Amino acid sequence: MLLVPVLAFVFLYTFGTNRYALPTYLPDRVDSTLVQGKWRRDTVFHQLGDFRLSSQSGREITQKDLGNGVYVANFFFSTCPGACPRMNSQMARVQEKFRHEPRVKLVSYTVDPAHDSVAVLGQYAEQYGAIAGKWFFLTGDKAQLYRLATEEFGLDAPSGAGPGIVHSQNLYLVDRDRRVRGIYDGMNPKDVERLMTEINVLLYTYDQE
Repeated sequence: MLLVPVLAFVFLYTFGTNRYALPTYLPDRVDSTLVQGKWRRDTVFHQLGDFRLSSQSGREITQKDLGNGVYVANFFFSTCPGACPRMNSQMARVQEKFRHEPRVKLVSYTVDPAHDSVAVLGQYAEQYGAIAGKWFFLTGDKAQLYRLATEEFGLDAPSGAGPGIVHSQNLYLVDRDRRVRGIYDGMNPKDVERLMTEINVLLYTYDQE
């Protein structure tokens, strides 16, 4: 989706002439319900499960710590030489854009917990100016991180190479119901602009309820 049409949707939505809604990703199943003699099919989308991991400050973090707003998630490892620094630089742009919006948080899960300890992530987070309580760099049990990546966010299983989990350059927009509402190329500044626009779309819908 191009940036200009998305901005147009936001403009139209603001003035009540268009009920633009973001899509939902990661379907779990399709349920069939009999309504007035006719079968109606409804897609049930995946709701992200809880986790318990340590942040760069050593504080234990769960879904509850992310509040009732939205968050942007990604997967990385600190020794990644190319893609991860570029991706996290884009995450830093998102943080700056929503610096004063408490309903927006960022979550970066390491895929190499054997190396990425709390201390390592503390130093790494400083490189990107991560704001305490705003942008969480998380590490912990490898099995739990594996489950988050593969079962919750649908990443590919490891091929046997690398630090243990095949990671992605995608950024994920998660709504307050813990469903993925957008997937973006974290290496593409224009796609990250679309992400920031769609965060505003979600926040606007919440404001109108």
